[in-house]
Amino acid sequence: MRIQLSDHFTYSKLLRFTLPSIVMMIFTSIYGVVDGIFVSNFVGKTPFAAVNLIYPVLMILGALGFMVGTGGAAIVAKTLGEGKPALANQYFTLLVLSAAAGGAAVSLLGLLFIRPVSAALGAEGAMLEHCVLYARIILAANPFFILQNVFQSFFVAAEKPKLGLSVTVGAGLTNIVLDALLVAVFPLGLAGAAIATAMSQVVGGLVPALYFARENGSLLRLTRTRFYGRILAKTCANGSSELMSNISSSLVSILYNFQLIRLAGEDGVAAYGVVMYLAFVFAAIFIGYSVGSAPIISYHYGAGNSRELGGLLRKSVVLCAIGGAAMAGLSALAAPPLGRIFVGYDPDLLALTVRGLRLFALSFLFSGLNIFGSAFFTALNNGLISALISFLRTLVFQCGSVVLLPLALGVDGIWLSVAAAELAALVLTGVFLAVNRRTYRY
Repeated sequence: MRIQLSDHFTYSKLLRFTLPSIVMMIFTSIYGVVDGIFVSNFVGKTPFAAVNLIYPVLMILGALGFMVGTGGAAIVAKTLGEGKPALANQYFTLLVLSAAAGGAAVSLLGLLFIRPVSAALGAEGAMLEHCVLYARIILAANPFFILQNVFQSFFVAAEKPKLGLSVTVGAGLTNIVLDALLVAVFPLGLAGAAIATAMSQVVGGLVPALYFARENGSLLRLTRTRFYGRILAKTCANGSSELMSNISSSLVSILYNFQLIRLAGEDGVAAYGVVMYLAFVFAAIFIGYSVGSAPIISYHYGAGNSRELGGLLRKSVVLCAIGGAAMAGLSALAAPPLGRIFVGYDPDLLALTVRGLRLFALSFLFSGLNIFGSAFFTALNNGLISALISFLRTLVFQCGSVVLLPLALGVDGIWLSVAAAELAALVLTGVFLAVNRRTYRY
């Protein structure tokens, strides 16, 4: 039976509705993971370290899609909840076109400045050349990556999360198959891995555009529109938390790499790359749940259904808490085999990676609650509180932790710094939820 945004959501129905978004985000996060496995095992440790060094910059340049997708989907879903489908489609079209234009501009800037940026991050010699090669190929497809991130949120608002999942799975499989062919079979090395990722992003961005451009069975379709400056500005403000979260996470990753180069050399950067791959996948589960549940929250907020809004908040907190505990335990137990998949060829690097994974795993106890907390306020069209949570969580608290904890704990302090930052952010998120409960009647 088709689940609609207007339904009453039990735990079972909530999980069924958000599962496609969760799997969708997992497949999106797998892009870098698959590249990492093939590059590390078939190309070498130095190119693997180069990918990990430049990847945060590429995520910053693709973050526009998360802002437009999450911020815009909240507005469109709220408009649908108010009973204005034609206007919702005009907003949807404007936001897609704006994201495409912005993506092209951002990609051009990235292509022009990627070499000096790579050098500023500490890359030199062969590592610098690897960074530039990989980034330039990825940036050629960056507008499609931005559109893919936009459509991930709008598939949910259109009540077609399973179709969004199918598109993302197709893009993910494209990446995996091409990685195997262009890196393992045909020796194209790092360029092959970059081409595989770029082509998968083209699939992820182009197929949804073709679907929404024609008559379809969803709530949304690309149509004639006009310029709604207020809606575009509100989308940017409302989605600023997701933009800030992605940019801040990438900036913090750059700082982590800088600290690890100083304390542990190239091995430290490679080990951090493996840790981040696990973090990307687990964070994708929480992000996917938040993306999947946000249009439901926005719809019931627009419809004035405060009882359902409160129920969605309570159920989501329970699910995120249970999921975080399970992920922390699983990642600690699975650290050795996961490490061997990436760096089993180097015993010292493997030992460093396993210890990093186990210490970092503590952060999963708190991160899901914080990710949902920020997304909850985005869904309520309160971009300011959402942005404050994301900014403090992903930039201020983490930067402070990664600078201060290593002074006392050395390399271990780097692995533990995210857990410390997430714990501080959880307190902040709880305060915001408590203070605003009467305003939004949840």
